[in-house]
Amino acid sequence: MRGGVSFSDRVAVALALLVLVIRIHESLATSSNYLKELALTGREADVMLPELSPSGAPEPFLPLLAPSPLSPFTNNTAQISGLCVLNFTAAQSVISMTSIDCWSPFASVLANVICCPQLEATIAILIGQSSKETNVLGLNATTAKHCLLDIQQTLVEQGANNSLNQICSIRPSNLTEGSCPVKDVDQFESIVATSELLTACDKIDPVKECCEQTCQSAISEAAKKLAQRAYDLSMLDDSHVKSVRSNRVEDCKNIVLHWLASKLEPKHAKEVLRGLTNCKLNQVCPLVFPDIRHVVKSCGNGMSNLTTCCGAMDSYVSHLQKQSLITNLQALDCATSLGMKFQRANITQNVFDSCHLSLKDFSLQVGNQEKGCLLPSLPSDVIFDPSGVTFQCDLNDNIPALWPTSNQLPASSSCNRTIRIPALPAAASAKTGLKDEYPSTLIFLASAVALGSLL
Repeated sequence: MRGGVSFSDRVAVALALLVLVIRIHESLATSSNYLKELALTGREADVMLPELSPSGAPEPFLPLLAPSPLSPFTNNTAQISGLCVLNFTAAQSVISMTSIDCWSPFASVLANVICCPQLEATIAILIGQSSKETNVLGLNATTAKHCLLDIQQTLVEQGANNSLNQICSIRPSNLTEGSCPVKDVDQFESIVATSELLTACDKIDPVKECCEQTCQSAISEAAKKLAQRAYDLSMLDDSHVKSVRSNRVEDCKNIVLHWLASKLEPKHAKEVLRGLTNCKLNQVCPLVFPDIRHVVKSCGNGMSNLTTCCGAMDSYVSHLQKQSLITNLQALDCATSLGMKFQRANITQNVFDSCHLSLKDFSLQVGNQEKGCLLPSLPSDVIFDPSGVTFQCDLNDNIPALWPTSNQLPASSSCNRTIRIPALPAAASAKTGLKDEYPSTLIFLASAVALGSLL
């Protein structure tokens, strides 16, 4: 059926999930103390590690299983308009991965870190691969509308959420050249030092690139050269000139990405594009902070009543825990941002420490059971197999939220090796075979998300 599953199908899925969750809970009752045992193994001593190396990826992560009786794939053929010039066949593997990353029940909670970056990469790859035939790196407005609808319909037929364009704020203009004055492939290659650009971006290290910015610098340089081919700005005042130039350079960066996607194999292009996106994602806290007046009232003036203060903190944080899954580095940024908001409101004492706030408290939770999940800061995808949908989480994420100090840089400054910040979440155990030892608490997390989305 077009546009997603029917209500009856949703109810059937929800009931099946509920039955399966109950059975899993019963079968794994003996492992209910798993996380408690981890807390007793002395891992608290690792809270503050030596200088964080940018290459210190937290590996391996333990998977989080979301049992699903339905495959995100269907045998249906997408009913597309036929008015789109993009070559869907050339990027079929990337499209299939996107349908899993944006699978309907989980798209909204994985939007910031997994689904939307993958969707944006897919669009760039579709345009780039198709430019081999069309010779253009941006679509006209009319074609862009048809293509965006066809992309969404193709993904929905394979199980993706039918509101992806809204969830990821994708518009037809994202498929055009925008204000960039160059979209013709031949003109592009006559302006840009393409060999240097390709050398810088052909293969990137997703950790080193965020600090060294080798590929990003090459993209910016190419975009500036393209933007300089625009019309005369002499009639505008300085403030308007700066704004127009800035927007034009950003639009030209998208054209550069489309060109790169035309020169790399789709899978390779996806890895590069996702790596570049993650450099930006991990520098910003994606959460929306509610008004803090209630917390200020309870925790200000020297925190006279700890119970009242922590009650207000718990109430406040509960709003953050309903928003989305975030990465460990994003959690660091969120803790820093929230702590600075409190400090500016004259909360002088460390309420994070007093109220035992940890990094996982900033990510999606299940009710009051304190079962958060921090996603890895490196690019990752959702995995679908006959046993269900899996995405990577960390079990050893009870790292205290860091109260910012006056000389502390944001968490995103982890490229500065002299800054001491809480250790990145590490796997609870490096041993293999953990797939058979999922704590039921984590399975409940994913199942609750699925049930909430389906009903």
